Amino acid sequence: MNIEDLRDYCLSIGPVVEETPFGPDTLVFKIGGKIFLLVGLDQIDELRFNVKCDPEIAVELREKYEQTVLPGYHMNKKHWNTIIANRELDDKKLEELILHSYSLIVESLPTKIKQEIKGG
Repeated sequence: MNIEDLRDYCLSIGPVVEETPFGPDTLVFKIGGKIFLLVGLDQIDELRFNVKCDPEIAVELREKYEQTVLPGYHMNKKHWNTIIANRELDDKKLEELILHSYSLIVESLPTKIKQEIKGG
């Protein structure tokens, strides 16, 4: 997965907004005004991005994929993981982690906003 694939996938999963609220070097993807993924645009070597994760699942992922799933860089390490693409996980699994983050954020939104997102 490269950064273009990451962007395309994030924008494909729902009414997602992309912004750069932390400056021109960090791209943020939001749903309902809340962040579900952050990625640095100034990366040279490996693609890294932060996603929200259920705390229990986060621990399991970090233990199983210790070269790929790390505690969230500059984030609440209980709820966020930094994922290094193209190591132990294929694109399908990376997409699953992104969708998990998106879903956690959607479920945390007020009912009215959730209904608007889900088309109801």
